[in-house]
Amino acid sequence: MTLIKSISGIRGTIGGRVGNTLNPLDIVKFTSAYATFIRRQGGLGRDASFNNHRPTLVVGRDARISGVMVDSIVSGTLMGIGYDVVNIGLATTPTTELAVRTLGADGGIIITASHNPRQWNALKLLNREGEFLTAKDGAEVLAIAEKEDFEYADVDQLGHLINCDEADQWHVDGVLDLDLVDVEAIRNAHFRVCVDAINSVGGIILPRLLDALGVEYRILNAEPTGDFAHNPEPLEKNLSGIMEEMKTGKYALGIVVDPDVDRLAFICEDGSMFGEEYTLVSVADYVLSKTPGNTVSNLSSTRALSDVTKLHGGDYTASAVGEVNVTTQMKAVGAVIGGEGNGGVIYPESHYGRDALVGIALFLSHLAHKGCSVSELRATYPNYFIAKNRIDLTPSTDIDAILNKVKELYADQRINDIDGVKIDFPDRWVHLRKSNTEPIIRVYSEAHTMEEADALGKEIMQVVYDSI
Repeated sequence: MTLIKSISGIRGTIGGRVGNTLNPLDIVKFTSAYATFIRRQGGLGRDASFNNHRPTLVVGRDARISGVMVDSIVSGTLMGIGYDVVNIGLATTPTTELAVRTLGADGGIIITASHNPRQWNALKLLNREGEFLTAKDGAEVLAIAEKEDFEYADVDQLGHLINCDEADQWHVDGVLDLDLVDVEAIRNAHFRVCVDAINSVGGIILPRLLDALGVEYRILNAEPTGDFAHNPEPLEKNLSGIMEEMKTGKYALGIVVDPDVDRLAFICEDGSMFGEEYTLVSVADYVLSKTPGNTVSNLSSTRALSDVTKLHGGDYTASAVGEVNVTTQMKAVGAVIGGEGNGGVIYPESHYGRDALVGIALFLSHLAHKGCSVSELRATYPNYFIAKNRIDLTPSTDIDAILNKVKELYADQRINDIDGVKIDFPDRWVHLRKSNTEPIIRVYSEAHTMEEADALGKEIMQVVYDSI
């Protein structure tokens, strides 16, 4: 059983003892801490349609089995501390983020464990821009929780619950309104797609988006039961069902999302993987072809984004791993597109958050303009492969000393140490970073073949072993 408290929120497995899992008492504590943080930020319920004397927070959830239980506790706790709650029910992570901004709310809580298995859930915390809290703000929430430094409202100051069923439509309308989403071109292309919605909220909102785009579709695992048909992380090893369906030749494209619909993977018309790293690369290629500019992804993402950015005359910057780090860097360099190599597309013209709906609409626009198959489009991009390894250590191991030793040994190469150590060789790279939750070093390496990438990773791992 697991409970992980981090600057981005709280996540864990359901059931078990207090302090060891995501249980009702800990849900109350961390919800109360977040609400107290929002109050100290000066939340006043800024939208005239709500009570202007109380902060207003948005709550949305994915379809996990534990979602109703967690939602009830979160919403009740917020009302108990004196907040109005706009509950949008079953909703994607980006839908909830956009609802905060649309409603002029003071923040929001997303109840989702993203790609984690069914026994997990989490509270993801948003600021008044509908974006994840910064590291500094997240640390303040954890400090408030540790001290249990919060106070609840008396009976006359309790908050109200406002149920809202409009957020999905706001989200879809916002996607359709983006200048680079070419609805006419998509409709004229007469695409037929197959979607794996992994028994969560994608099965609710994606049909609405595809209908609006004039795309014919079949949805696999459409019922939002939260009882996932397979491991919900959108990786090739988990996607045999839709890959086999694509091999029937009935579809132009396969679309896969995770339970909260912020990650996006594509499958080619022949049933082969487009590659999760290439979701962002392909969308960025389209955006840059229309609006040249800069791009950002994290240090563990493919070099192909840098290659494509340079072809369009822009500059690429790498950020530390973590969505808030990516968005912070995007704002700093004025990036027109960015994201993460795990299938996370962040398009500032919409909002600063990973959004599979935005990614789907931009990709379909790109495909319609190109007039080619998905596999043909994939063949136009540089071919890289990423190997993912890990080094298990004891809790007493001095990981920083090990990383410094690696830096010294490869000082003649380009080094980036904003998040662990990344060594950029002329035709490959390796990134070592310590885990925030385990005594391990994650070792990601990329080269032109998987064999070369794995060999590079293992070469660096041996250097580490020799240093221990």
